[in-house]
Amino acid sequence: MPELPEVETTRRGLAPHLTGATLSEIHVRQARLRHPPDATALSTLCGQTVRALERRAKYLLMHFDTRTLIVHLGMSGSLRLLPEGEPLRPHDHVVLGFGPQQLVYHDPRRFGGFVLAHTESLPDHALFRHLGPEPLSDALTGDYLYRLSRGRRQGVKPFIMDQRIVVGVGNIYATEALFSSGIRPDRPAGRISRTRYDCLAQAIKAILSAAIEQGGTTLRDFVNGHGKPGYFAQTLQVYGREGTPCPACQRPLRLLRLGGRSSVFCASCQR
Repeated sequence: MPELPEVETTRRGLAPHLTGATLSEIHVRQARLRHPPDATALSTLCGQTVRALERRAKYLLMHFDTRTLIVHLGMSGSLRLLPEGEPLRPHDHVVLGFGPQQLVYHDPRRFGGFVLAHTESLPDHALFRHLGPEPLSDALTGDYLYRLSRGRRQGVKPFIMDQRIVVGVGNIYATEALFSSGIRPDRPAGRISRTRYDCLAQAIKAILSAAIEQGGTTLRDFVNGHGKPGYFAQTLQVYGREGTPCPACQRPLRLLRLGGRSSVFCASCQR
């Protein structure tokens, strides 16, 4: 599933090619997505110029002259930039034409989609109004996590994966950050000290930044805007490695279910 690093990688790859480009046409080949694209509404963007590409949480924001196109990649979505006229594949559901190039949205599971919104009201949009801060911003600090965690009995992993607390810390990156900071994923969030939250906040930033630089984590479906996979999976320390030796102490890594997600950890190194 594309997480924050994958969406940011896509944004960085597409921005130099699409910023300043004019949308010439749009074709909705399959509207049955989680966020169904409205072909009539989207057609009003034709003739408008892409002013900027931004990201909020796991959403890609394509700012046009008058409105913003919000793109969500869902569980298996990707955006590829292709030459005009390039043959399309099954599950290529939406095609945006930009003169000699076309942006193709591919989504086998159809959990993503397109939403058109007024740019000036984006902070109050239903998709964004309840979201927490960006994890790579100055707003995410150990003190911030410590203050919001007081009195919480839930495990720290589902706590940091709560999009109302902080956005974009998915299962892979939460698992890796908790290992890096030496914290058990099922330790109650309210029983972690401010000092340990300082370490966790730093680990989240470092791991997400490293994943972005390596193009994201390709486990099944993800490719970036140029159709290339991400390589961060090659550096994962614990995610998906249950039963193998811990890279720090060599004891077997354990697996538990927490908040409906699998969580791999080291019972010796994480407390």
